[in-house]
Order: sequence, then C-alpha cells, then structure tokens
Amino acid sequence: MAEITPKTDEQQIIVELEEKLPPLKNFLYGLQHVFVSNVWLDPIFVAAMIGLPFALSANLVNSIFIAAGLVTLLQAARFVKLPIVQGPSAAFDSIMIAAGKANGLAAASGAILMSALIVFILSITGLLGRLKMLFTPVISGTVIFLVGISLSGFTLSEFLGGAPGDEGFASPAVLMMSIPTACIVLLLSIFGKGYLKSFSFLIALVVGDIIAIFLGKADYSMIAEKPWFGLPTFLPYGGLEFEWTTFITFFVAYIVAVIEAMGVYQASSTILKTEIDAKKIRNGFAGESAGSMLSSLIGGFPTTAYAQNVGLLRLTGVGSRYPVMIAGVIFLILGFVPKAGALLALTPSPVVGGIFLPAAATLIFTGISLLAKVEQNDRNYMIIGLSILLAISLPSFATGLTGAAGTFLSNTILIGAFSSIILQLLFVNIPNWFRKGTEK
Repeated sequence: MAEITPKTDEQQIIVELEEKLPPLKNFLYGLQHVFVSNVWLDPIFVAAMIGLPFALSANLVNSIFIAAGLVTLLQAARFVKLPIVQGPSAAFDSIMIAAGKANGLAAASGAILMSALIVFILSITGLLGRLKMLFTPVISGTVIFLVGISLSGFTLSEFLGGAPGDEGFASPAVLMMSIPTACIVLLLSIFGKGYLKSFSFLIALVVGDIIAIFLGKADYSMIAEKPWFGLPTFLPYGGLEFEWTTFITFFVAYIVAVIEAMGVYQASSTILKTEIDAKKIRNGFAGESAGSMLSSLIGGFPTTAYAQNVGLLRLTGVGSRYPVMIAGVIFLILGFVPKAGALLALTPSPVVGGIFLPAAATLIFTGISLLAKVEQNDRNYMIIGLSILLAISLPSFATGLTGAAGTFLSNTILIGAFSSIILQLLFVNIPNWFRKGTEK
C-alpha cells in the first residue's frame, strides 16, 4: 500500500507570493478577498446598535471602505509585502457602540486619532517592535478567542431582533430573515465547493436581503437619494473632542488590535514560508496607524489585519500579494460610491446577525487553534485560564458602574487583553529577568 503523505504548506500554496497572475484572475481572486473580508459588516453592526441616522450609517460604511482600501493596497504593495487584507477591528465594536449611545462619537474620533498617532510614533521609532511580550501566542490566542466571545452577545441580539421584552423579539419575521441567512453561510462554508464556499457570506447577504424585501422589512428607496460618486464627510460627528477616560479605553483597545494584527502577520508569513523581519513589522504597524488616523477624521474607526483572509490562502492555494492589491483598489472604489455604502447600510439587523453568527464562531475556533499550539505548562495554562475567566465573568459584576471603570470592566476584550499581558509579565517575563540577573 502506498504511503499517504500529508499536505504541507508548500504543497498547498500553488501561486507564490511574488507571482503575477493574468489580469482577469487577479481581479477574480481580489474580488474573492473583498467578499471574504466582510469589511462592511462591522460598520453596519455598529451603526445598527447605536441607532445612527441613515446618512451617518452610510458615511460610516464608506469611511471604513476607504481606510481599509488604502491601507490594504499600501501594505501589500510597499509596507509588509504580504497578502494581508485590512478591515475594521472587532476590538472597537463594543466601545464604539457605547460611545455612540452616550453621544460621544466626537470624543471617540479624538481618542482614535490620538491612539493611532502614538502607535505610529512607536512604530517608526522601532519601539513597538521591542514589546515582544505583547506578541506571544498565549496573548494573541486569548485575545482572538475573546473577540469571538464578545461578539456573541451582539450577534444574538441582532439575530433575535433585540432582547426579551423588545417589540419583535424572536418574531417569525425576524427568524425568517436570520435563520436562513445563517444556514446558508454554514452549509456553503462546510459543504460548498469553489466559489460557493468562497462566496458563502455574499450569497447569504443577498438571499437575506431578498427575504427582507418580500417580508416588507427592507426599504431601499432611500438609495435613490445618494449620488453614484462622492466623498465621505469630514468630521461628521462634529469637531474632535478629547476626554481622558475615552482615550484610555480606546488606547487599550488599539493595543489589542495591534496584538491581533501581529498574529495575522505571523500566520501569513508561516503559510508562505517567508520571513517577516523587524522592518516589515515596523512598516506594517505604521501603515495601519496612519490609515486609522485618516479613518477617524472621516467618521470611521481603526482597521487591522483580517485573520479570515489568511485562511483563504490555504483554501485557494493563491499566496500572491497582487490580488490583494486589487482588493484594496475595489475597496477604494466602493468607498467613493455612496450608493454602495447606502445599500449595505440598509441591510436589516437580523440578516447582519445571521451572517455574524458563523463569523463569530470562526473567530472562537481561530483563538482555540492558536492556544492549542502554545507550550503546555502550568504558567501558560494559568495565564490563559485566568484571563478568559476574568474576561467572561467580570462584565456581569460591572453593571451600574460609570466612567472609565465601567467602560473597561464591561468590555470582554479589554479585560482579557489587559489580564493576559499582566499575567504574562508576572508569571513569565519578570521571573525570567530575575533568573538572568542571578545567573550573571
């Protein structure tokens, strides 16, 4: 009997990093990256949870497209030179929603701008690269796992049409939109082949919107009011404001986004069997922070490297960075077409919930996969276990708290990231420093 050898990364990647494809294939693979990235879902979700007016919701979507497109294009072409797609970081979803409900989006924009500026300075000076303790699989795996967990509550709220007691909660009309949408994503992602599998989210979005139209739950007549071409509004929430409590919360979230991005950089370089040196990391974070500064000025929020697009490298075997450049151009085009932003902003909440449900589950599994690869010892087990325990349990005790403490203790991702970093220092880094000092 012939021996069966498992596929390696080299066997899976059939189009190498620097390989150029024919224009049509470049476009199709780039379009695929656009669909898989789901860049529009986060802004739609945040806008729906805040209850933003239609004009601001559409502007938010277009702003995210522009920021994600510009950074994606520059990252793949000049900075990191890896097939990495940018998109809005889930680490900001809950705090953007909290800021919006408190009429604090102007302060949120100011906090994002200041946080991105600090990270930009740390990047170009090389100081950020020295914070290696932030980029361990223990911390990045814990954070990505908790991103998925934190999205679950928001996702089910959208999926079920609110909370118990709300009008329309779990009504037949809501479930007729959310359940088929989620089922299409699940069935095509698990059993689909080729384009059906790759485009499962897009297909589900279209089908969900069609169901909503037939049920009379979607009104697309307002799209006619939007022009085909236009620019996003500069400072749409008013002049920038600065509040220390808001800034601290967003800055911690930004560091969490940096940890997420570093995990994506490492995963992409591992799949492609290429080295990612300190210069590329420095350039990558500088590019991301510059894009986030731009995003804050036109009403968006920070973007970071998307993990699901790294999974697409294995799925298609196409590791070339040129289709990703095409994806960046497509994002930019969509960002300057207000009708596209308006169309996506009008997607009903149950449809968004149906798409997000399997997406959140995928993030949870990605985090578990990273954690399964860490060194198995008591210190790592305790760091991971305590961080997840605190992140999941503390928010339930923070009900009623206000100010910075309330914002921090109600955010699962921030608690998990902060806890894992502190525990990493206490259990690993500081003991190692003492051990090296005694050996001298």
